[in-house]
Amino acid sequence: MSEGVRCMWMRGGTSKGGFFLASDLPRDAAARNAWLARAMGSPDSAQTDGMGGGHPLTSKVAIVEKSARRDVDLDYYFLQVVPDSGRVADDQNCGNMLAGVLPFAIERGLIDAADGLTEARVLQVNSGAIANLRVATPGGQLRYGEAVSLESGIEVEIEFRDIAGSKCGQLLPTGKAVQAIDDIACTLIDNGMPCVILTAAALGVTGYEDPEELEANDRLRQRIEAVRLEAGVLMGLGDVAEKPVPKIMLVAPPQKDGGLCVRSFIPHRAHRSVGVLAAVTVATAALLPESVVAPLARVGSGSRRQMAIEHPSGMMDCILNLDAAGCVASAGLVRSARKLMDGTLFG
Repeated sequence: MSEGVRCMWMRGGTSKGGFFLASDLPRDAAARNAWLARAMGSPDSAQTDGMGGGHPLTSKVAIVEKSARRDVDLDYYFLQVVPDSGRVADDQNCGNMLAGVLPFAIERGLIDAADGLTEARVLQVNSGAIANLRVATPGGQLRYGEAVSLESGIEVEIEFRDIAGSKCGQLLPTGKAVQAIDDIACTLIDNGMPCVILTAAALGVTGYEDPEELEANDRLRQRIEAVRLEAGVLMGLGDVAEKPVPKIMLVAPPQKDGGLCVRSFIPHRAHRSVGVLAAVTVATAALLPESVVAPLARVGSGSRRQMAIEHPSGMMDCILNLDAAGCVASAGLVRSARKLMDGTLFG
């Protein structure tokens, strides 16, 4: 593919990566993945010879096409290019990159923008779950804004339904809200993202540290990786040593006006904020009275719960709608997206 491939670089939430039409990439998965790794500059932890930013949050790929399903508008396939190894993984969804899917589809003519509000149903190919996306398109136009910050860009409303057990088959893969691993009480849960949730205090940290401080704590990282490896087997994910799931979530009482404070590992680097589906999963765990999260969280009351998840760079608001049995029926939030570059990428 020496002639290059058409690509749009976008920020989705707190992630960044390349957005491609499926028809522009090789259909053969091995050829496609090899080209994407080269284009990102992997294998190389700095990704100097490619477009990746030397961090998992900036080494992501979204592949989009019109869906063949009648009840879905778009298919979205997410790939994580691991900077240092060059492995291209599809073991998970990415809710942050999902925020860029509808704007990208409008830009490429897959979806016609309405005058006012444009909506689309998106199949997350990695898990089979469907998300409803909405974006403002006054006059049939996307307006990204000009300020350079994570609050800039265009707001995208995201609603998730039927995401329990996205990779593990059920909300609580072991059937229990608390599972002891290495004498640590954990909540193993999957409501859109397989997560291993532990209290920060159980690991001898506060849960308020900066990501750099957590990454520098070798003993902590070794211990949580041992927990993650055992949890992967218990959650039905098998040997997860080379997989990006499950994520590790360290939780602590809120410091500010939120409902809970979180520090996340994805899985070996500390997240600079928090993943969308990981936030939804942790918020869901907070509603389970026996989970390790519940005693620490402010969860409110009623059939509609709004919970702000505090993370290293701010807060993420999650809205959980409960059914008559008190289970989470849908989850929603608002993320932003911004077009950064549109052109030809060479691998």
